[in-house]
Amino acid sequence: MDNIAIEVTNLEKVYKLYDKPSDRLREALHIGRGKHHTEHRALKGVNMTIRQGECVGIIGTNGSGKSTILKIITGVLSPTAGQVTVNGRISALLELGAGFNMEYNGIENIYLNGTMIGFSQKEIDQKLDEILAFADIGDYVYQPAKTYSSGMFVRLAFAVAINIDPEILIVDEALSVGDVFFQAKCYHKFEEFKEMGKTIVFVSHDLSSISKYCDRVVLLNQGVKLGEGTPKQMIDTYKQVLVGQYTAPEAENENLLEDEQLRAMAAKGVDGSKLDRKTGEKAEERISGSNENRIVGIAENRIVGIAENPELLEYGSKKAKITEYYITDEKGTTTSTIIKGTTFTIHMRVEMAEDISAPIFAFTIKNVRGTEITGTNTMFEKAFLEAVKAGDVKEITFTQEMNLQGGDYLLSLGVTGYEEDNFTVYHRLYDVLNMTVISDKNTVGFYDMNSRVTVK
Repeated sequence: MDNIAIEVTNLEKVYKLYDKPSDRLREALHIGRGKHHTEHRALKGVNMTIRQGECVGIIGTNGSGKSTILKIITGVLSPTAGQVTVNGRISALLELGAGFNMEYNGIENIYLNGTMIGFSQKEIDQKLDEILAFADIGDYVYQPAKTYSSGMFVRLAFAVAINIDPEILIVDEALSVGDVFFQAKCYHKFEEFKEMGKTIVFVSHDLSSISKYCDRVVLLNQGVKLGEGTPKQMIDTYKQVLVGQYTAPEAENENLLEDEQLRAMAAKGVDGSKLDRKTGEKAEERISGSNENRIVGIAENRIVGIAENPELLEYGSKKAKITEYYITDEKGTTTSTIIKGTTFTIHMRVEMAEDISAPIFAFTIKNVRGTEITGTNTMFEKAFLEAVKAGDVKEITFTQEMNLQGGDYLLSLGVTGYEEDNFTVYHRLYDVLNMTVISDKNTVGFYDMNSRVTVK
């Protein structure tokens, strides 16, 4: 299709790993029989389509193949199998400064990098002042790159890559370079690109940035594409992967929704994981008796709270289980609507199925895009650091003043802990309740600092 910027089809990447350098030489010279290497499959049949003007995030644990797929897209690596088609001029923020000549000065490296990307000298001439102003390294730009500090080096490299005006921008963990002022400048430029309708592929472990900027997210794990959808949907699934609680959905072999439909739903903010993949209709509320690590409906033995999400994400070992939860206002009335500036309390009731040495009870508040705004737990607050026995029931309350801006928010609850230094999730309920904040004064950002203002 004409509007496709990047098409990745059945992409495979296999690395040969050698125990020692001599094994590589022996294999190259065909000395001895058999292979002298082991194979590591970094990518396993990955398919992905990115359209012009989209901002697509790629997330996953270390070693999931995120950087490998970006390097193949940009031509730094060649695939073992499969195909990548790119329509448009790419600028990549991968290994910043990888193409710099350490003997050249900053100006010479700007022209060297620009030429490598595919720009003419005339085009670089037109952008030179803008690049120098963005990098802001002063007269060091006339000194050899080998004399630069690490901060100056990445500032110049970033300035070259992002000011060349590409059609496709590839970003790999590169927005948080330099000091806080330069980082702000980088994010501002990134937002400009998005507003201009540039195609952006964004890899980051900063889930807040993924949630804020991306239209759609692809989740990789150990070289396999686990899924794609809205930022909120994929971030929630990624958190299951991080704690070993992810279970692949059952295979469906007929009339599945095509990726095209899932992308369209993601663009409209529809969570594809909560649709029946055969019909595209909203799935029935359900509980899986054999597998509790699923997108589920209202769970058993639970009080149905006001404004409860009927299809919350629930998982955990269930050594402890959250059985009740609700919110009360400053008068003690159960509600989902809180007036800004008043006190409110989050309640949760937890039943212990087994002995636990030190359970941690937690809540998180997110905005509707899935960005975590605030939250705390009993460990942070030093409120409960005791062991519990099977059959114990704990009533936990978190009371605080509501200083968030007016709007809608999502509340998540959890019970976790450490078993032999390993972080363990006993029970998590993501986006279990909607919470609406009523305000007659909204300020800038997520919350109100309640400034006292005087004018004389």
